[in-house]
Amino acid sequence: MRDAIKGAGRASLHLLGGAAIALLCCLGVGLALFTAALAVTVIGAGVLPETVLLLRRLAGWERRRTAALTGTPVPEAYLPLEGPLPARVRTAVTDPGTARDLIWAAGQLLYGLALWWASLLLWVPALLVDGVVAGLAGRRPVALPLIGRLAGLEAEWSRALLTPTPAAARDAELAARVEQLTATRAGAIAAHGAELRRIERDLHDGAQARLVALSMRIGLARRVYDSDPATARQLLVDAQTQAEEALAELRHVVRGIHPPILTDRGLTGAVRALAASSGLEVAVSVTGLADSPAVHPEQPEEPERPEQPPAGAGERPSADRRPPTGPPAPTADAPRAPAAVEAAAYFVVAEALTNAAKHSGATRASVALTRAPAALRVRVADEGRGGAEAGERGGSGLVGMRRRVAALDGTVRLTSPEGGPTVIEVELPCVW
Repeated sequence: MRDAIKGAGRASLHLLGGAAIALLCCLGVGLALFTAALAVTVIGAGVLPETVLLLRRLAGWERRRTAALTGTPVPEAYLPLEGPLPARVRTAVTDPGTARDLIWAAGQLLYGLALWWASLLLWVPALLVDGVVAGLAGRRPVALPLIGRLAGLEAEWSRALLTPTPAAARDAELAARVEQLTATRAGAIAAHGAELRRIERDLHDGAQARLVALSMRIGLARRVYDSDPATARQLLVDAQTQAEEALAELRHVVRGIHPPILTDRGLTGAVRALAASSGLEVAVSVTGLADSPAVHPEQPEEPERPEQPPAGAGERPSADRRPPTGPPAPTADAPRAPAAVEAAAYFVVAEALTNAAKHSGATRASVALTRAPAALRVRVADEGRGGAEAGERGGSGLVGMRRRVAALDGTVRLTSPEGGPTVIEVELPCVW
């Protein structure tokens, strides 16, 4: 009996909320009809989108109530009300979700109040009947559960009226997809502009300055060559040193555009080189990827370039040189991801290891590269202090990482509670 009373009480609260929404729907339907009648005027056209947004909020409230009662979410599908006023009015009028919200509001106005009054009328006889049946006869209550059925009936009707049609759901999904692609395109353009400015700055402040100094020293050497050969010889030696430094600067800029090591060693070899030179003890695991270079179809084959060992690589053995204990070692026959996907994965690992070495205070990290059926997954974890911020509030490196991945329609998940650990999981769509 006690459980039946509690259940009927919860159902009554749900029906009371439905009655309150019904009263609001009365105002909403009246306002919608009034603004529709005035839509031919400038004032009515300006109010119509806001009225539709109010109806959407009421419908969203009912969806959340229905999901809380039944345990199953109620989907929604709306076209975004954005842009200038004529476009917003046109969207508000033509969106199928607007018509469904109006039908639901009219229905909620009727059955919301009716079911609430029915539950009130059931309470007194239900307590009397169930008091006799459950209290004296010792049987299960039979009248109080009817109030719960009334709440379930209201939830079923609301779900039937608020669930969008398949066509409306497809249109809303397409609109959301277009909006997402617009945002990712803007991010990709911003990232591309920032990359061009970085390259310009590196060339201007680095290689160009050294080449100017090189030209001046060669000119001085030509002037003093006949009168002072020893000084000219020293100037030429200095010029050679500056030429080597300028070449190193140019190589650094080229690596920032597309690291040559990706072409020479592939993604796995490039990531192992990053791990060896990161200053951390990094464990690298590879599943299903090629462990030897293979030239991409869109890239010409380049001659082999000797790779200099990273500074400090001989001082501390890297964890990725330990015997493998996880999945089987990758083979040379495994396919490689497209060049753009490999470059994005490489820069994700580079940025994550750089942040871990500079800011986390960690001494160990792990990198996992996994080939999925239609994606390349990258997971970088460190045992540092955590606290990295997600979203646009994060550092410039994390923002650039997100933009680079979003440009390829990928996803980034950052988990970094205070005290650590920090885990960055990236999934890049890929056709193998």
